[in-house]
This record gives sequence, C-alpha cells and structure tokens, in this order.
Amino acid sequence: MASTRVLVVDDDRSIRRTLEKLLTDEGYEVAAAADGRAALAGVEGADLVLLDLGLPEIDGLEVLRLLHEQRDAPPVVVLTARDDMQSTVRAVQLGAYDYLVKPPDVDHLRLVVRRALESREATRTLKMLVSQVASDYQVGNIIGKSAHIREIYKAIGAVSVGRTSVLISGESGTGKELVAKAIHYASADREKPFTAVNCTAFARDLLESELFGHVRGAFTGAVVDKIGRFELAGAGTLFLDEVAEIPLDLQVKLLRVLQERSFERVGDARPIALRARIVAATHRDLDAMVKAGSFREDLLYRLKVVEIKIPPLRDRAEDVPILVEALLGKINRELHKDVRLVPAETLALLGAYRWPGNVRELENVLTRAVVLAKSEVLEPSLFPLEGDAPAVPAADTCGAILPLRVVERREIERALRATAWNKRRACALLEISRPTLDRKIDEYGLRKEGQS
Repeated sequence: MASTRVLVVDDDRSIRRTLEKLLTDEGYEVAAAADGRAALAGVEGADLVLLDLGLPEIDGLEVLRLLHEQRDAPPVVVLTARDDMQSTVRAVQLGAYDYLVKPPDVDHLRLVVRRALESREATRTLKMLVSQVASDYQVGNIIGKSAHIREIYKAIGAVSVGRTSVLISGESGTGKELVAKAIHYASADREKPFTAVNCTAFARDLLESELFGHVRGAFTGAVVDKIGRFELAGAGTLFLDEVAEIPLDLQVKLLRVLQERSFERVGDARPIALRARIVAATHRDLDAMVKAGSFREDLLYRLKVVEIKIPPLRDRAEDVPILVEALLGKINRELHKDVRLVPAETLALLGAYRWPGNVRELENVLTRAVVLAKSEVLEPSLFPLEGDAPAVPAADTCGAILPLRVVERREIERALRATAWNKRRACALLEISRPTLDRKIDEYGLRKEGQS
C-alpha cells in the first residue's frame, strides 16, 4: 500500500526539519521545498501540502492560487507567521483547507493534518463513486456544479464513512434513490447488498411481511417461509422509499427495530439482529405530518439522524446544461440515435422552465425531443413546455436575462396554442398586428401541430 506523502514548503530550514521529523514520526513520507518554484515542481504525488506564505521566488499566496487551479490538487494547510485578516481571508478564498499561525500547537497540527488527509481520501472516493454511478446508476439525476449539488456531494462523503440513519427528502423526480445508492457505494460496505423497498407499493399487511418476512402459517396464504428486506439487506443498506406512507401501527414496529436493532419475522418470536444501515426517503413534509399526528415524532428522530435535502431542479437551473449533456448521452445510447447539438435558444428555454417533475421530467422531455428530432439538432420547437413557465418569463431562475428572441417565440407559440391557431384572437392577446404575427410565424418557423 502506498504511503501518504506530505510536502512541506518553508524557507526556514529549521522549521522544515522540525516539521519533517514530526510528520515522519506520524508515519508519513515527507518531501520539502524551500521556495515557491520548488513547491510547484514537487507537488505532483503529494497528498497534502503544508505551505508557508512568505516564500522567495513565488509568494505563498500565488502558489496557493496556482494549486487551486489544478485539477485534483492536494489539500493545502497554510502554516505562516502572518496572522492578519487579509491574508487569512485570501488564503481561504484560494482554497486553503486550514490556516494555522506559527508556532502551531503540535497536537492541533497533527489533528488538522489527519483531517485534511481524510478529506482528500473522501474526495477521491466520491470522484470514483460519481464515475461509477454515472454509468451504473444513472447519476445524471444528481450531476451538477451548483452550490446545492456540491453540498449534497459533501453530505454523501460525510455519511458514507459511518452507519448512521439518513433521511433523504425532496420532491418527486429529484433522484432520492440515486443519492441513497451513492451513499451505499461510497461506503466501506459497497460490496454488501443495497436493498430497496417502495413503501407505497404494498398493502399494509403485505408491507409488514415484505419488511420483516414471515414464517409458514403466519397468516392465510403464508405457505412457505419468506425472508424480509431487513434480513436480505444483511450488513448493507436498506432503502425505505416513501417512508411517510407506512401506517402508524407499522411505524411502531419500525421504531422498535431501530431502537433495539433486532426484529422478528411475522408469526415468529425469534429475534434476528438488524445489521443494515437504514436510509429512508420521502417527498412529504414529515414535520407537518408529525404535527398532524400521521407520523410518529420518535420515529422521525430515529430516521433523521442526518437529513439530506435535494433541491428541486427549478432552484438549480444553472445545472440544466450539464444535465442535458449527460442525459442526452444516455438517451442517444438507448435509442441508437445521435442528437447532440443543443442551440443556445434551446438551453435558454429549458433553463427558464420550472420543471415541476424535476430531473425525471427533463429526461422524459429530452427523450421525446430526440425521438421527434429530424436532425442532430434539438430545436426549441421540439419542446412544447407549457403550464409551468417562470413567474417572470424574461429571466431564468438564476437571474440571467433570456434572449429576446426566446421570450418572443415562446409567447407567440403560447398565444397560438391558447387560441387553437386563431390568428385574430392571438393578435389580440399579443397586442400586435396580423402582418406582424404572420412575419414572426415565418421567422421562427412555427407550424400548427399536424402541419409539415
């Protein structure tokens, strides 16, 4: 197994030697650099950089900036005599993992180094996970660069190292099961089973048997023993989708399982140890359900040790272009097509729509467009998005102003559809003349459905 390598960058020879000894005693492989140029030359292969700011050749802040721009750069802990606010703020802005002032507390330095390296490993694991799940689990539903998605990635990295219960909340179509799978496959138990059960798919009696299993003769129709999902999950992950739909009396049994970490099959008194991690998901407001008396508060606390909230797509419209690219690749493979060119007008139209069905709806809309496309270009006319346009149609949810042509074309299309292509009434709605409407219809290539 490769050793962990730390690069110490400081122009003071005695400090370099002190840090080298400290880190070597901790079991790390240590390299050293006395100036900024040597630091940049020696950073390849480093898992962590301890960086002074007052360096010859290239200043430490400039080194930090250049490292921050590199892909997959190691975390940097600044260790400097500068204790002013400006240097601290700038270093953090440039991506420093932490900022320590000389002379540091040795125990605290050890702790920071260990945490920075753990962060590095979690990041590597998560990148591998995203790559794997992108092909195996359609991670297009959680692809993105928005602040919301970055926080979700951080949460996945944090909860995957433990066994705490996780509650994933979000609207339908946001990708809750994909996040649950991401947690499982980022964990040390990734080779153990991932077992999912949709709590809306079974009647109350069948759901109890599905979760806990039953023994022969437990009820009418129980002609053989059945292993439940709690047991099938083993030491892996049990995903309870739409957990809010579990009836109250069954909630009591689920609470007891989580408290005692054991369960019994229906009709059997022998306890079976619960080894699986529980990840639950819902699109409902469980706090409101608790107040209404339809969900147990104590069960909510057990399930929501950590909560991951997935934002609706309308709150992260900046991710739409990335999602479109990822989903188009998947759709083209499935349909054996090659429709990949997306004009700016189409992206603007998709970015402005509010997507009540979230990423699932985006995938469905893109699939329809690819099926109907007569070339490799996804023209705006392939997307008849209606009924949930943004409240302010001239701006998308990120505040970016849409091109006038996009807004004009969309509103003309809406008016024509609303009037069943009665041009006189459409002109009245749009407050334009008939010649202007006819000119715009030709300009934008608009056609009534059924016309070629």
